[in-house]
Amino acid sequence: MNIICSSVDALPASLPSGARAFTFLESSSRPTVGRIAHGWRRELEKAGYAPSTPVWDFVLFCFAVCAADIAVLRKKSADGWTRQIELDITLSDPAPWEKNKRIAENMLRVLTGDFWTLRFSEGGPTPPKGQRRLCDRDCVALLSGGLDSLIGGIDAVAQGRKPIFVSHLAFEDSARQVAYAKTLGGTDWHQQWSHRIVFEGEKETSTRARSMAFYGLAVLATSLLSQKKPEILVAENGFISLNPPLLPGRMASLSTRTTHPLFMRLLQEMLEGIGIEASLLMPYRFKTKGEMLRECANQTILETHACDTTSCGRFRTYNRMHCGRCVPCMVRKAAIHHWGHPDTTNYKFSSLSSSGKASADDPMAVACAVLSAEQRGLDSFLGATLSFAPQADRQNYRRVIEQGLSELAVLLRADGVI
Repeated sequence: MNIICSSVDALPASLPSGARAFTFLESSSRPTVGRIAHGWRRELEKAGYAPSTPVWDFVLFCFAVCAADIAVLRKKSADGWTRQIELDITLSDPAPWEKNKRIAENMLRVLTGDFWTLRFSEGGPTPPKGQRRLCDRDCVALLSGGLDSLIGGIDAVAQGRKPIFVSHLAFEDSARQVAYAKTLGGTDWHQQWSHRIVFEGEKETSTRARSMAFYGLAVLATSLLSQKKPEILVAENGFISLNPPLLPGRMASLSTRTTHPLFMRLLQEMLEGIGIEASLLMPYRFKTKGEMLRECANQTILETHACDTTSCGRFRTYNRMHCGRCVPCMVRKAAIHHWGHPDTTNYKFSSLSSSGKASADDPMAVACAVLSAEQRGLDSFLGATLSFAPQADRQNYRRVIEQGLSELAVLLRADGVI
């Protein structure tokens, strides 16, 4: 399917048959055209943003990818999952993007499991020109409302760092984001934005590319820093980053790859290729969630907020309640058990052995993975999972998966699943 993301002025007079269009920052008079970040320029200028052209074009690219990801339905593809997406984007300076198009296409292929064809043209909206405020911050840290990002923020502050906390607005999580930023002394420089993608019609719910908006906002926030090579802290435990396929049928993007090391490597390469010097740092890539909890630098803050954070992959399904049985919930439960503190999270299913097929698939998959590793050996379970990794990192990744499965095994046995 062809998706066109354009400034209002550069929008084609007539769209190709079957194409869907979006306009950046402004609304089109055509009712069938969706919109992205309507009215955002004024807010950014008021907040003092004056990003460079490469940074601004990267934000537009990220938002366009999110729009395409939501607008193209997987169920209409040949296999019910893998899509062929043609994405046309107008940018202020498309030249460096053309040079790095293959990297961007490969990166999105890894992230979403789809085949992407990218086309870039001139005519995109120019960067906002706000009056930049003096900023005393020294890095950017993603703050989602989740447990890992909270630990990342706690540790960064404990190390004497002064992050700009960046959040993507997400209903009830938005209040958590504000509370955590305040606790960590970052209220004045807490940046909360949304891509505001709006269009009529059915929307794809898998949203494998949703993290692109987060990365776009993080890179945008680096424009407020004075450092020549600003750092972006991405706090995610190594087990979830790798997200090893628990069953043979859960390969590739059927398991999310939001922070997968291969995706992050390609994202870093793309940033450098288009002239953005920001560095993506993953300080917990060789740690499990349980290890992150145990080693967190401020246990007092962590004890106060840990069980209020959000981890669930089905949070909206159960009316903003953790289901307790999806993979992220199980990793969370196992990690808190490993931490050794009471888990006061409100779960829909308090036990993994609760009846109901609709909620049993993930516990079964985790149980199969744990038993496979225990009975046939970890390397047999992993197969080619770590083939992407440089030899120097492979043993570290292997260890984090082994430890992650060990934490999950304790949970499964406690609940009588295995």
